[in-house]
Amino acid sequence: MAPGGQATPAPPLGPVLGAKGVNPGQFIQKFNAETSKLNGKVVACIVTSYSDRTFDLEIKASPASVLIKEAAGVDKGSGEPNKNKVGKITREQVKKIAEEKKEDLTAASVEAAMRIIEGTARSMGVTVVD
Repeated sequence: MAPGGQATPAPPLGPVLGAKGVNPGQFIQKFNAETSKLNGKVVACIVTSYSDRTFDLEIKASPASVLIKEAAGVDKGSGEPNKNKVGKITREQVKKIAEEKKEDLTAASVEAAMRIIEGTARSMGVTVVD
């Protein structure tokens, strides 16, 4: 995971890529070009490296926890989610996150994806309200 449009070859990204035979400079250039519109929003990606030192890059949606924190307006989740609640999000926000993440989840429908997102929110100490 790296901030969209702002990746650098500094650790931990550069050394990991170099160890896998991927040229960090080429990766950074391609990653930043493909994620430049995200303005620093953390995104996940899958890098497939080949023996000839080429690679494929697949950009995924931001992790659910990042999207939930953004929607709730909090910096981090709760260390004790059953005791300390750190924020609230609405069902409409959950639906928006579920629609964005549906391709990355194993859910068969948006409603199933919403239940997954609601579970993630609960585990972070974020309450879902109607």
